[in-house]
Formats: sequence, C-alpha cells, structure tokens
Amino acid sequence: MFDKIIAVVTKVNDAINGVVWGWPMIILILGTGILLTIRTRGLQVRRFALSWSSTILPVFRGFGKKHKQDTKANSISQFEAFATAISGTVGTGNIIGVSSAILTGGPGAVFWMWVSAFFGMVTNYSENLLGIYYRRREKNGDLSGGAMYYLSEGLQWKKLGKVLGILAAVFCALAAIGMSGAQTNKISITLQSVLPTFDPKKVALIAGIVVAAVLALVIIGGIKRIGRVASILVPFMSLIFIVMAIVIICINITAVGSAFALIFKNIFGFRAVTGGVSGYVFAQVVQKGMARGVFSNEAGLGSSVIAHSVSETREPVKQGLWGVFEVFFDTFFICTLTALVILVSYDPTALYATDATGALIMTDAGASLGAFSMAFGTFGRIVFSIIIPLFAFTTILAWSFYGEKAIGFLFRNRSDKTRKIAVMVFKVLYILLVIVAAVINGELAWAISDTCNGLMALPNLVALVCLSGLVTKITKNYFARRRGEKVAPMLSAYPEMNEEFARELAEDGKASD
Repeated sequence: MFDKIIAVVTKVNDAINGVVWGWPMIILILGTGILLTIRTRGLQVRRFALSWSSTILPVFRGFGKKHKQDTKANSISQFEAFATAISGTVGTGNIIGVSSAILTGGPGAVFWMWVSAFFGMVTNYSENLLGIYYRRREKNGDLSGGAMYYLSEGLQWKKLGKVLGILAAVFCALAAIGMSGAQTNKISITLQSVLPTFDPKKVALIAGIVVAAVLALVIIGGIKRIGRVASILVPFMSLIFIVMAIVIICINITAVGSAFALIFKNIFGFRAVTGGVSGYVFAQVVQKGMARGVFSNEAGLGSSVIAHSVSETREPVKQGLWGVFEVFFDTFFICTLTALVILVSYDPTALYATDATGALIMTDAGASLGAFSMAFGTFGRIVFSIIIPLFAFTTILAWSFYGEKAIGFLFRNRSDKTRKIAVMVFKVLYILLVIVAAVINGELAWAISDTCNGLMALPNLVALVCLSGLVTKITKNYFARRRGEKVAPMLSAYPEMNEEFARELAEDGKASD
C-alpha cells in the first residue's frame, strides 16, 4: 500500500515539476533578477562592500556586547535573523545538492548556480526590504512578514493581491514540508552510508524519530529559541566545512584549473567521457543549475524574508543588505567550495561511471562523502556524518518557522484560539512527516522539494516585479538620508508604524539603526 501511494505521489510530482521548472520559470527567475538589477542600478555590485561593512563585520566587532532589544515585539537581533535565514539556506543543498547538480546536469550546472546567485543577491535584497516594509505587528506583539504580506498589502490590485497572498502562504507551508523532507532524507542516507553494516531501513527510521524528537523540543520555544540555536550552530558548522573543504582543495591544488575548465566548457551541455551516459543537453544543464541554485540560496522563493521580517531593525534597506551577503556566502562561497571539492577529488571517468543499465553508479551523497574520506580517511567520514545532519537540522528548524508563519497568515482573521490550534496542527504534522521523509526514496524527496519551491516562487516573483518601483524608491530614500538629506524616512507601509520607527531612530540620534 505504501509503495502504491509513493508511486502515485511520484507520478503527480513529476507532472507538476515538469511545468513548474520549465523554461517559463527559469525565464521568470532570471528576468526578475535582471529587472531588479537594472532598477537598482546593479546594487549587488555597487553596494557589495556596504553589505559587508554594515552587516557581518559589525557582528564580529560586537561579539559579547548587548544589543538593544525591541520591547514591544517578540523580535530577534539582526544576526539571529540572518542566522535563522542562512540556516534555512545553508543546508544539504550546499553540499549534497551541489553534488546532485553536477551528477545530473554536468559540471556546467555550477555556472548556472552562479548566474542564479548573481541576480539572486538583488532579488533577496528586495524580498527582505519589502518584508520589513510590509510586516505587521500581531495582537500578541509578534512581528510577521513575508511574501504573503507584501502581496496582500502592496499590490494595487487588492483582490488579486489577496488571492496571491493566500497562494504564497499555502505554497510556503507545502515548501516547508518539502524542504524538511529533503533535509531529513539526506540525514538518513548519510547515516546509512557511514553505518553500512546496519539494516538501512532501521537506520532510516531511527534517524527520522531522533530528528523529530529534537525538532519538537526546539520549535516549541518559537523564533527566539530557533534564532538562538541557529546563531550557535551555523557559524560552527560553516567554519568546520570551510576549513576542511579548503584543505581538500589545497591537497588537489593542481586539479583546480581543470575543475574550472570543466565548469566553463560545459555551460551549454555536457557529454560524459564514459559511453553509458547519453549526455546532458543545454536545457537540462540550465534547469539543474537553476533549480539547485534556488534550492540552495532560496532567492526568489520569499522564504528567508520571513525570518528577516522578525528582526529588530527599523531600516528595510539595512536588512535587505543582509540578503546580498546571505546569497553571496551561500552560493558563491559555500557552493563553489563544494563544487571544487567534488571536481578535484574525482576524474570524470570515475564520477560519471555507469552500471549495466546506464545509470550512474555514483550517488550525490556518496560523491560528497567519498571526497571527505579520500582526503581525511575515517576522520573525514566521521566529521561528514556530523556536519551534514547539523546543516540539515538547522534548515529543518528554519523552515518549521516559515511554515508556522504561513499558517498563521492563513488564519490571521480567525480567533486567537483557532489560529493557535491551526499552527499547532501544522507543527505536529511537520514533525510526523519528518519521520516519513527519512524512509522514502532520496530522489523523490528532492523532486518534491524542487516542485514546492517552484510553486512558492511564482507568486513571490510576481510581487517583486510589480513592486520593483517601490524597492527603488525605498532604496533611494535610505541612501539620501545617509548623505544627510532631510527627507521623511520610508520605514513602514503603515503610517502609525512608520511614525513610531522614525521617532525611535530620531531618539537614537542616527539615520539608520
């Protein structure tokens, strides 16, 4: 019975995925990024240095110092918002997802991940900016924002905006379940790889139960606990992975040039050196690169903006600049390191070897694990088996919050009791489905997640296109104030909140927080 259900789900998902991730979606993602790049005059390039100097660098300088907390809302610091958002993006997609893109789309897929990230920096900037500008303060004092809010509140066509807002929330909840499923599945597969003598089904089931149990303990604490856990684990995991990846690349330094050559020579298609692989045409290379790029950095989905909207910051542009750094760090840095680790560790003959049926022998998880094992032996396998579950778990945590906020939006006009019940039902289902995801086929888990991501991106990209003029206006307003011009600040779409935030900034005696 279970196998029949999975077969039906696979068939339905393949049909939807073929539409969602067809050329129209790829053109829409790139087109939105290009439009925003033009309207902001290449902000991701012009303000790249500022995105560092006003975001991550002050965090390093301010370690150990207390920050001013918003006493009127259940908010978190800018770094905790960033850590929560980056924990939703930096996950197995950066390691195993990149391996999958290279195996299923060829080395050229990495180039298209870079392309999606270049335009994704300004896309993510715009999402964060609009998220802060249109966020609402709930009855209990919590701040809430995201694509569903700037769709329902920002579009001139109010009825269309409300419909798209509801769709964005529904797709967000589905994407949260899909993303958590993919991450949990990779935890399961990773543990099966490092524990080959144990029954794979039992390992998968135990992994799912353990992840679900720990997840339940953390998400009960809400965004503050999620932000706290993410702000501790994300820097720790990232540092370990970065150091080990750089060591692997240095060990194989003579192969780095060949790795980059493989990427650039196969931008428009790839034919493996072994006879069993028919080759990857341009459409497949682009599709895999773009899909994995969006899966990795989430620019265009409207997901990470939900975490950023809870930040204590008052300036939409300042939180937007976190988005520029976030996508750069996620794709241009972490994903590139992963791609190089894979490409310098294997020659194409080994990487694309096939069995008698013509199927690839190498798996995405196996390629990543093998690279670590070849460089560090048993130590590498142990570390890999630790950081992958941690990366995946923080992603699952972040997406639980995104899904919770989406459900809260759908029931925002109902009584507090009904809203709380709906959110609690979602949390329970989310935790239970984590266990299911641990035991299903890995490719299906990724495919479902890709489909849900594509569905979530559609209404968000429509909003970004329609509100691109407003993004430009708010951006110009912020930089005009930085130059000392006396203009009224644009901090919120709602007059009462705009006045409140402007007054707080004036009391602090500065033009931005």
